[in-house]
Amino acid sequence: MSVNKIGKKAALLRLSKYFLQYKRLVLAALFFAVAGNVLALVAPVLSANAINAIDTKTGAVDMQLVVVYCIEMAACYVFSAAFTYALTFVMTKLSRNITRRMREEVFDRLLSLPVSFYDKRLAGDVINRLTYDIDTVNASLSNDIIQIATSVITVLGSLVSMLLLSPLLSCVFLVIVPLTVLVTVQRTRVMRPLFRKRSGKLGELNGYSEEMLSGVRTIKGYGREDEIADRYEQRNESAAQAYYDADYYGSKIGPTVNFINNLSTVFISVFGGFLFLRGRMSLGYVSAFLQYSRKFTGPINEFANIYSEIQSALAAAERLFGILDEEPEKDGEDLLPVPEKVRGEVEFRDVCFGYEAGKPILKDVSFCAGAGKTVAIVGPTGAGKTTIVNLLMRFYDADEGEILLDGTETRRYSRSGLRGLFTMVLQDTWLFEGTVRENIAYGCEDATDDTIEAAARAASVHDFILSLPEGYDTRITDGGSNLSKGQKQLLTIARAMVSRARVLILDEATSNVDTRTEILVQGATQKLMEGKTCFVIAHRLSTIVNADLILVVREGNVVESGTHASLLRQNGFYAALYNAQFR
Repeated sequence: MSVNKIGKKAALLRLSKYFLQYKRLVLAALFFAVAGNVLALVAPVLSANAINAIDTKTGAVDMQLVVVYCIEMAACYVFSAAFTYALTFVMTKLSRNITRRMREEVFDRLLSLPVSFYDKRLAGDVINRLTYDIDTVNASLSNDIIQIATSVITVLGSLVSMLLLSPLLSCVFLVIVPLTVLVTVQRTRVMRPLFRKRSGKLGELNGYSEEMLSGVRTIKGYGREDEIADRYEQRNESAAQAYYDADYYGSKIGPTVNFINNLSTVFISVFGGFLFLRGRMSLGYVSAFLQYSRKFTGPINEFANIYSEIQSALAAAERLFGILDEEPEKDGEDLLPVPEKVRGEVEFRDVCFGYEAGKPILKDVSFCAGAGKTVAIVGPTGAGKTTIVNLLMRFYDADEGEILLDGTETRRYSRSGLRGLFTMVLQDTWLFEGTVRENIAYGCEDATDDTIEAAARAASVHDFILSLPEGYDTRITDGGSNLSKGQKQLLTIARAMVSRARVLILDEATSNVDTRTEILVQGATQKLMEGKTCFVIAHRLSTIVNADLILVVREGNVVESGTHASLLRQNGFYAALYNAQFR
């Protein structure tokens, strides 16, 4: 699913607002652009005066005057080059600041978006917007904008100069300019959708690459390398074709416009020579007019050549602004302050929810988890167990019904404040780049070394940490790729134990731990979970036999509830699940 789309004009307008945030740099860039181009525009007049110092009838040359004009012309070009260099430096700094701010805004918005945004999109496509699209905009800002800024001044200055030299000869451009505009507009309509498609195909390719590489062990384990390579080749071919189409049609505009503008040189040479022979224009001014005509058509040629890059940048900007236009998570009005401490009593009242309209996952779910009690949620895959946790954490909000914490509806609190009252260990482990100590203390920034070590001991990971090269100060890189899944899971469990939150969520937390370690972790967690309300999702029913309340979820309904012993006595669905595991 694609993000919101905006038009080219809207993208240009929003890009211009970024420039207004750096007024000093913009003003400096305008000064250098104007000064450099004005000096460059003066040079042809000096060249004309030097040529006019030659008497075409007698052949006499005023060398002193020629030398003066040549020195002045050289000075103009030197200072013009210096101002152009300064303009390049300022625009490079300006583009760096703008893209840095843009990257920060996009990343901040990505963090503020609801979980549902990521459920519907490939991670590779999102990363592609944050990297490739912003780099594309940056390249256009630092290079193309400089050319456009100088081109506008050069074209206008050259046009005024040509009109002053010979209004009659300037009529040549009454044919050339409209023809150039017509070709450019026609090609624009063809090119812009192609560049948008190119960005989209690249995002799809990156998303597929990220998905496949993250599951490379499974691919190798099933011997599906050739099949995956073939699928990648299909997507790669599609992306390559999109690149070819965009570049092919984009490359046509430059030579076409260049050919049209070269015709102007031919016409000016013919008609200028005719005016010189008739005595209506000096040879120097014909030469100057030719130079101005090249300065007039040159930027148009350059613009035509970089037009494809500008279209690519606009397509990338549209995709970026599409993310910025996505609605972030919003809290309701009249929110209550989040209490510093809670008892941890959680209640579901007739909760209904579906990820898609008309497809309910939970149906009238009701239960009450007493403060400090352990609640286990069991059931077959797809029954809605993880969905209950998603609603608890307000990753999603219930379609109907209420979820209460200590008697207060959770929607009365801000999402960030509410989530601060929970800590959770998921089936999919996540470790960031940093030391082991920092990873364990992630849920409690002011955790002491003693607290961290106690949590590690309780999670049965202390001895393993000491075996690392630098113990607790060993740096974890690349998400802990050098650690086993069980070791990573134990570290995340230790992280949860450090947290002072009163509600603990364990979603298949022991799924990657061997049986021996599982027993050790269970014994440790029983001590550290005392006084906390705990929600445990587990397929291994042996891990939840001591739970105060077991909720049996089936097809979105809580079909049974009670303790392990009482549910076995009922000889219902839970008993069937348990007997199936231990028969």
